[in-house]
Amino acid sequence: MSRSSPSGFAAAATAPNRWLQLIIGIVCMVMIANLQYGWTLFVGPMNKAHGWPVADIQLAFSLFVALETWLTPIEGWIVDYIGPKHGPKLVVSIGGILIAIAWIINSQADSLGMLYLGAVISGVGAGAVYATCVGNAVKWFPDRRGLAVGLTAAGFGAGAALTVIPIREVIAGAGYQAAFFWFGLVQGAIVFVVAWLMRAPAPGELPKLATVKVAQSAQSFTPQEMLQTPVFWVLYVMFVLVSASGLMATAQIALIARDFKVADQVLLLGGTTLTIALLVDNVANGAARPLFGWISDHIGRENTMAIAFGLGGVSYWLLGALGTAPWAFVIFAGLIFLTWGEIFSLFPSTCTDSFGPKYATTNLSFLYTAKGASAFLVPLANVIQAATGSWHMVFVVTAVMNFIVVALALLVLRPLRTRQMATSAQHPMAHPAE
Repeated sequence: MSRSSPSGFAAAATAPNRWLQLIIGIVCMVMIANLQYGWTLFVGPMNKAHGWPVADIQLAFSLFVALETWLTPIEGWIVDYIGPKHGPKLVVSIGGILIAIAWIINSQADSLGMLYLGAVISGVGAGAVYATCVGNAVKWFPDRRGLAVGLTAAGFGAGAALTVIPIREVIAGAGYQAAFFWFGLVQGAIVFVVAWLMRAPAPGELPKLATVKVAQSAQSFTPQEMLQTPVFWVLYVMFVLVSASGLMATAQIALIARDFKVADQVLLLGGTTLTIALLVDNVANGAARPLFGWISDHIGRENTMAIAFGLGGVSYWLLGALGTAPWAFVIFAGLIFLTWGEIFSLFPSTCTDSFGPKYATTNLSFLYTAKGASAFLVPLANVIQAATGSWHMVFVVTAVMNFIVVALALLVLRPLRTRQMATSAQHPMAHPAE
């Protein structure tokens, strides 16, 4: 647990400052949200404009997710190496520049190679922003780690809800190229500006905090030490399984709606099933993160994982079985996003609980690479669908993946973490948690 600050004045000054830092992180995450969650809106128009196969276009999505995750250990290390005062602002400001450049490249792409270049650059930029903001949240809020990282991740999950309708309108009225250009430019500029207000807490700066209800390591593991523990690798496998199932849905939701013949059915106030589903999905995806993060702060990480991913498995099955009805599609797709998005609060908080806050940005980044590994399973959904002629087997596979993770959380992860923390307490290392 963090030490108290040296004076009552310092504690009083720090308490509101950490909420300001949380808000800044959320704003940055909102600005990069539709790089991932708005992607599905561009796939159809690009296919129509250029005749590129959907599977080839979706490779750009896989490249984006891979680069967004696989380089974060380097980006996180840079943040921790530069230090709490300048590391976050420098890395996030560079990320803002890169995401603007990337979407401008997308707007001009007349070949798949150019589209892939934009995906690589946007992945690097988004990863820099994401890793830094999540790392900042777990450092500032050891007492409310699940909630804080959940709110931060909610900016990424729900932020795209603000732009679903505007992007669709711009695409319909001016073409997908204009949407890429203007949204990329504005989002990148906002990230660049607010980045200069960011910083991490200095050692001993945090005020005296309330008692933490979940078990936390008394020591901070270096990345090298963390990578040698079975706890990390169990978390990694679990992350890959749940992330892959969710990415299959987020990348394919528009295609699934069209195959179910519900995409363009007017459902509510002139909105089509797909438009309403995307709004509900993004809100549910965002709400899941602070909701389940807050729950996990009170009942424990593994128990919350079991509840969330168990409901997730049921939700995939229900969408596959009943999703051909418009309202059923909206409801069950929303449940999938509600029970998937919390991986971005539960796994970071579990990781920092297990390995301490001192190297949290770097350690979380190593775990976050699991999302990159899972991204290359996304095209498998198209392969299964093409081979079977329907999405039914895709939903069966994703449901089973979630049920496996429930078993791992309760039967493997929990006893492993209990033993690791007991060993760490009996044989402290050279890096006390700060």
